[in-house]
Amino acid sequence: MTVPKKLLDIMACPKCKGGVDEKGMFILCKKCGLAYPVLDKTVPDMLIEDAWPVGKARKAGFGHELKL
Repeated sequence: MTVPKKLLDIMACPKCKGGVDEKGMFILCKKCGLAYPVLDKTVPDMLIEDAWPVGKARKAGFGHELKL
């Protein structure tokens, strides 16, 4: 995935405002454990209703087939 580090540094989880990290095709919240998918390898989908529980993302190998 190619979400720029500068963008990751200023991003926060929309649900709990926690910091985030990149893992596979997801942006993971360090605080509440939601996994936000990254679409088309560059566009983070940070909508709470589209977030996956981290267990589901882990089970999927931190990959998905979602597109814009």
